[in-house]
Amino acid sequence: MDSEKLAHYIEATNGISKPWLLTQLRLKKLQEGRENLSTEAYEAALKDIHTDLMNLGEWWVGQENEVFG
Repeated sequence: MDSEKLAHYIEATNGISKPWLLTQLRLKKLQEGRENLSTEAYEAALKDIHTDLMNLGEWWVGQENEVFG
C-alpha cells in the first residue's frame, strides 16, 4: 500500500486519532522518498519517527480491545 492509499484508509476509518497509524504513514512516506535523501537525512528522519513511536509508551494498556479490535 502506498502512502496515498494509507492516508485514504486513515481518513476513512477515522484513524487520525490513532497515533500508530500516523507513524505508519510517516514511515511509508519516508520509504517512498528514500532515494531523494542523503544517508544522514534518512537516518535522522528515521530516528525522529522512532523517538515519536517510543514516546507513545503504553497508552494502549487496558484498552486493547477498543484500540486494536
